[in-house]
Amino acid sequence: MQDLIEHPERYLTTVEELLTAERMELAASLLRSATPRIERTGFDSWNGGTDQWTIYLAVDTTDYALISTTKSDIEEQINQRLKVVLEPYTENWYSVKIIPRLADPGAVARPNTRIRRQTRLNIIDGLQIDQVAWHGHLNEIDFLTRIYNLQSLPSRDSRYQNAEADIYQHRINNLDWDDNWIYDDSRFELKNGADAVFLRFLCETVHPMVRPNKDEAIELITQYNDQIRQDGWELIEEEKIAGRPRFVARQIGLASEFITSRARSAAYALDAKWMQQEIQRLEMAIDTDPALAIGTAKDLVETCCKTILTQQKITFTKTSTLPELTKLLTAELCLVPEGIPEEAKGSKTIRLLLRNLTTITQYLSELRSLYGSGHGRDGKHRGLEPRHARLAVGAAVVFIDFMSETYHQRILPQTLSQPTTPIKSKK
Repeated sequence: MQDLIEHPERYLTTVEELLTAERMELAASLLRSATPRIERTGFDSWNGGTDQWTIYLAVDTTDYALISTTKSDIEEQINQRLKVVLEPYTENWYSVKIIPRLADPGAVARPNTRIRRQTRLNIIDGLQIDQVAWHGHLNEIDFLTRIYNLQSLPSRDSRYQNAEADIYQHRINNLDWDDNWIYDDSRFELKNGADAVFLRFLCETVHPMVRPNKDEAIELITQYNDQIRQDGWELIEEEKIAGRPRFVARQIGLASEFITSRARSAAYALDAKWMQQEIQRLEMAIDTDPALAIGTAKDLVETCCKTILTQQKITFTKTSTLPELTKLLTAELCLVPEGIPEEAKGSKTIRLLLRNLTTITQYLSELRSLYGSGHGRDGKHRGLEPRHARLAVGAAVVFIDFMSETYHQRILPQTLSQPTTPIKSKK
């Protein structure tokens, strides 16, 4: 198909529009920013011969690194819509593969500045307003040595060879630098440098060795997260040291994108338009309105159950609870794999795992009653946080994804009255 080779933007723009219409924003954004390259990568002799082509989508290295765990799912989302666009024009097989974009010859590595300068300034201003000692209980050299190699950084004072010597002179011997000198010192890149350095600095300010008072550390973490969550980051507890939390940085934007992208794929497969609307609410609420996200997660599971049961002509009442709907659905889908005898190793484990999967709906119903949207609260009610919403949403998506895939693999083929000719595609 010469036109695709010469004008790929015509077809890929249509694919992007489909992704955007279905609110698969991460895949659409990557496709929009990608540079395509098309190569013939194989030949199949079936049906008189079919060429196999690969569309390589080159994206920025930072974007590529951030999708490392979801790349195959994003490629599949693009592939499915590419088939729809190309099917009327060619019988050849096309598939996409996302790759990192090569740097220009002689280019130097660019710093990652995804955390906005204004976010950094807000945090720094807050530390100065509250007169927080950024180095905590350590002296400034000991603190900075945890992050930087001070002996390899230059001195700002011509009398000394490195940063360690001039910091000692001006902060210990003479004390002629003000307490907040670190924020404007370009050697430490807190306002304009790489995200990794800035986030590491924040984590070290609340490290148990630096700030042993747990309450003080938690208060700072709350202030930090209020700011950096707007840029898709948060500081989370990784472990405890002497009973005190140690924090690390984690990007949260793509996690939410991946969760909702899996839900969208299931909704697309079930042709459930109402699910698409609920996913849109879910996407917007995970970090801004955890109660709404938890309530919507429960509604999403209920819609999934009702959609499959309706398509299978299984009757249920308007008052059927979510656990009741789940019981009907699991019976209809015959979840336990066929051909696994009772005495086979792992059969009990498989059954227990599937049983626990179905109890997700009961827990979601209880969680919504306690914390989700849709119920009045007294004045002392205390809601959950975005991390709890992500847990509930993630559990709901696991349920929906598994039920949808099981339905399409085991039940739907048996109900189709007419066999269909599969669209050729490169797997």
